[in-house]
Amino acid sequence: MLLGCIGDDFTGSSDLGNTLTRAGMRTVQYVGVPQGAADEGVEAGVVALKSRSVPVEEAVRLSLDALDWLLAQGCEQILFKYCSTFDSTPQGNIGPVAEALAERLGADRVIFCPAFPGAGRRVYQGHLFVGDRLLSESGMENHPLTPMTDPDLRRWLARQVKGPVGHLPADVVFDGAEAIRTRLDATDARLIVCDAIRDADLMALGAAAAGLRLVTGGSGIAMGLPENFRKAGRLSKAAAGWRGQAGRAAVLSGSCSNATRAQVARHEGPRLEITAEALMAGEITAREAAGWALAQEGLPLVYSSADPEVVRAAQERFGRETVAGRVEDFFAETARALVEGGVARLITAGGETSGAVVEALARDTLEIGPEIAPGVPCLRAGPDLVLALKSGNFGGPDFFAEADAMLGQGA
Repeated sequence: MLLGCIGDDFTGSSDLGNTLTRAGMRTVQYVGVPQGAADEGVEAGVVALKSRSVPVEEAVRLSLDALDWLLAQGCEQILFKYCSTFDSTPQGNIGPVAEALAERLGADRVIFCPAFPGAGRRVYQGHLFVGDRLLSESGMENHPLTPMTDPDLRRWLARQVKGPVGHLPADVVFDGAEAIRTRLDATDARLIVCDAIRDADLMALGAAAAGLRLVTGGSGIAMGLPENFRKAGRLSKAAAGWRGQAGRAAVLSGSCSNATRAQVARHEGPRLEITAEALMAGEITAREAAGWALAQEGLPLVYSSADPEVVRAAQERFGRETVAGRVEDFFAETARALVEGGVARLITAGGETSGAVVEALARDTLEIGPEIAPGVPCLRAGPDLVLALKSGNFGGPDFFAEADAMLGQGA
């Protein structure tokens, strides 16, 4: 294994696996830290954790466990992957995890770049934009667990870490890999936020990162890393080919992002809304929701996606962590019941929801297939099950139908 990756959630990890697979690396996504050695021929291993919203100390511990396993597989470079909207709080988890990984690796220069132009995420003058909006005006300011209220990544990261935070401006990045390396060598800061507004900028940053022990960012920062190994003659030809899965399909959506709520509204199949109040009162169970979905024709959707005001009211009434935990448990049990009932194509929306579902299904490795939308690949979780794990803000208005069609392609 050449490149070892640590993802702080499951949707982002599959997004990263998609990027590396498209760039020609033989990539496997692992659900949690594996117990045994990786299979021969794996060039990039992505250890998917559910560490984005857990306490800082737990996130650090999980990430260091993943690092130890990846280093034992022979990895020469480590990538810490977080969301392209830098989902975190003023206390962490991105900064503390990155600092802990850097300490363990002895890394003296660490790139931070969540940019993903293909999904509308760009970093300019240290500020993160989503489309034509600053991060803090993109809807992410209403995220129920990690509200992003400051678009200045330097300032946000500085609140999470012990040391200073540097900045690599766009004019240096535009000059290419050699200029980037020169500036990185000259900076006094170990942690450096990097501007990137085009795929070409990410490729330049990737080229400049050759030899760095630790790189951090969204999946976009991985675009240029495989080429470093290819130039050194280290990569084999990755096997191609994907065959979808016939059978029943269903969608589970726990994301409250603007994009997902638009996808829910657009969905033409049967829909079942699950409110926080109904869950807390025991008015609906996971088995009942699964039974409803299995009785439907077409592509049934079970969702808890709601307007930010509705989510906020439920959190104030019942408690943020209580509501989040109840929703995750509900979707986890619903997913188990659906698969037991014969669902072979399962689509999930939302990082926390997807993480809960994958853990509940107890599938240890995920084979990465073709891309459904930027950042969202098809995943094979076994001979009888394929998945699409979508981050909240990813995908177009008809994503659910498009994902179902792609997951069944060639079956």
